[in-house]
Amino acid sequence: MMNVTVENFDDEVIAASMHALVLVDFWAPQSGPCQVMGALLEKLEVAYGGRFKLAKIDADAQQEISEAFGIRSLPTCVLMSQGKPVDGFTGAVSEAQIKAFLDKHVPEGDVLDAEVTSVEVSDAPAADDPVAIHEALHQAMLKNPDDEDARFAFIKHLLLLGQDDEAKVAFAPVIAKTAFVRRFDSLQRWMNAIDFAADQAQLAGSVAIFDEKIALNKRDFDTRFAKAQTLLAGQNWTGAMDELLEILMRDKTWAEDLARKTFIAILDLIEPPPVKVADGQIPPVDPVVATYRRRLSSVILS
Repeated sequence: MMNVTVENFDDEVIAASMHALVLVDFWAPQSGPCQVMGALLEKLEVAYGGRFKLAKIDADAQQEISEAFGIRSLPTCVLMSQGKPVDGFTGAVSEAQIKAFLDKHVPEGDVLDAEVTSVEVSDAPAADDPVAIHEALHQAMLKNPDDEDARFAFIKHLLLLGQDDEAKVAFAPVIAKTAFVRRFDSLQRWMNAIDFAADQAQLAGSVAIFDEKIALNKRDFDTRFAKAQTLLAGQNWTGAMDELLEILMRDKTWAEDLARKTFIAILDLIEPPPVKVADGQIPPVDPVVATYRRRLSSVILS
């Protein structure tokens, strides 16, 4: 077990994970659940005989690292391999659950890559088997960490389930790509909206409050955008896009195109995966996506 700080993070986590799995435990001294989890993790590090390394980070004292990983609740554990996060979990879980998590990744003996490279996943898990779908998407990302489609699909899946912290762990390796990979930018905008809505959670009926303010001033774009953010966080896709269109109809370039870019992000998020069709056939188009693309074009070009 190693206590990690900003000063030794590169050596004890990044460099170490190039040779062995490193489980990073984000904790806080004053948290009872963190203390319980910490004891379990230290016990399991010994029990697993060095097949993974435990790195503990005091999230309060090392806020720079916590912010880089998007840590919002404690305890949070992130599994690192080859310098990148590959999996994680949040909350105080049982010893059996931790073992199940570790056994998905930690190799037997000295074969470090066995668990993440030898899993065979069906291309089409049953639509009514959410566990199989989750595992298929997860393994697709693990086996091809540079596959942008696989990572996008898994992160989107996590966010749809409300597993926001797990999604941020999976998103961490591609944060730098948001500037030039549009779908990653779209995921970032969705997560920003979720964070915004979480900060507004103490305001009961916040959408109604936004509506009252908008009724007094239809050009109160900040409030309209706040409402759109809240609707986006709640996966009310069309409601969010309708509010953004209200902004765009009045100011097409408001806030450096923030409304338009967020609208396009939602289209990225709700567009179904492409369907394979025979040569010469036109793939089906989602009617909601098609409708709102036309509405956006109509507003922008008017």
